[in-house]
Amino acid sequence: MGIRAKIFSGFLIMAIMLLVAGAWSIYELNNIGISVQKILDDNYKSINAAKSMLEALEREDSAVLLLLLGKREEGRDILRSADEAFQRAYETAQSNVTIPGEQELIDTISRTYDRYKALWSRPIVETAREGNLDWYFREVHSSFLSAKLSVQELMTLNDKTMYQTASGVESRAHRATMPGIIAIIAAFVFAIIFSFLINLFIVTPIIRITSGIEQYVESGRSFDVKVDTRDEISELASSVENLIARSTK
Repeated sequence: MGIRAKIFSGFLIMAIMLLVAGAWSIYELNNIGISVQKILDDNYKSINAAKSMLEALEREDSAVLLLLLGKREEGRDILRSADEAFQRAYETAQSNVTIPGEQELIDTISRTYDRYKALWSRPIVETAREGNLDWYFREVHSSFLSAKLSVQELMTLNDKTMYQTASGVESRAHRATMPGIIAIIAAFVFAIIFSFLINLFIVTPIIRITSGIEQYVESGRSFDVKVDTRDEISELASSVENLIARSTK
């Protein structure tokens, strides 16, 4: 193998190592970005839906108190719009089940909300329930708190999943950088080995040839430098030896 091929092959090996490591790191980081973004989007959507349900429940609770005060039209208008908002948010959460245990919480929300809604769907104004705070705290408020708690559990589950996802990104990012680190270390080790081989098979023979020529010029000592590299260096040594042999004839 010639000198050019030796040098080229050495640099080619280092380039391939760095290229493979870079491609691997890019692939891993791209996968991390896609998967993490999807998980965060799904959790964020569920958290927003839970917030909307909580706001709707708070509005419904206020509307029930208005009904207890005898304000039928105002209370019913608020209940109607709040119920529509709750149903929209619930449908969003129901269509975005992505983590274990989420469907069970969605079903719990449906049951607790239906019980709560059944209490204020019946007439309140101009009935025995109007102004009846005992009935409100005994049945309505407890059902309201139960529905609210189920929605909060859904939000907590998605919050926890988002935190776990963010915590997992660090370890995944570390794994993604490992190929690059390994490639840098390997390239450094290979560069040392390559430098040693260049010195052994190119630099040292050239120094020996130069030294042999200088000894011949200065003292007339015969040129006796053997190079076994089987490349341009060995050809150079043979050519110098032939040239000196001819000049001494």
